[in-house]
Amino acid sequence: MKVLMINGSPHSRGNTYVALHEMEKIFLEESIKTEIVQVGSKDIRGCVACNSCVEKGKCVFNDIVNETAPKFEECDGLVVASPVYYASANATLSAFLDRLFYSTQFDKTMKVGACAVAARRGGLSATFDQLNKYFTITGMPVASSQYWNSIHGREPGEAGQDEEGLQTMRTLAKNMAFLMKSIALGREAYGLPEKETFKRTNFIR
Repeated sequence: MKVLMINGSPHSRGNTYVALHEMEKIFLEESIKTEIVQVGSKDIRGCVACNSCVEKGKCVFNDIVNETAPKFEECDGLVVASPVYYASANATLSAFLDRLFYSTQFDKTMKVGACAVAARRGGLSATFDQLNKYFTITGMPVASSQYWNSIHGREPGEAGQDEEGLQTMRTLAKNMAFLMKSIALGREAYGLPEKETFKRTNFIR
């Protein structure tokens, strides 16, 4: 099994990485492979709603979004981590996720999703809520922990002193590993839930 981990911080070894790395250690113990993709320092533009991806099967802007898409399709779980900017995720990460989720046409049902957020003090739960919406709109079960998936620290690496935050990340990884393995067993025994034909309704008619 494999977990794809997205680091939305511009600092590859900052406090957001501390959260990811703490989870990574648990995945290793659970014999789950991991890969961290650093996106926070990339030049990533937002979606322009051209819908070219519907025809081409990939985003019209050929950057790290298209590079990550096959990794997303192959993984069993996705962890998205971000620092808090004005009580929301890094704008670069948000642009990346908008395009990644919209441009990929494969079925994401039952891939397990989890997010982790880092901040000096506040805005964590709002960012946590924002990131979870990417999972819930695409049929991805959301892994939970013992508290909101957050860790505190201001200076690079300072989050390593947040004992509760580190424990939260370890618990999140353990719960995510259990959920991924349980879904794999369920898929083998029962298959995935049958889907109805999607009915798209506009509010104006």
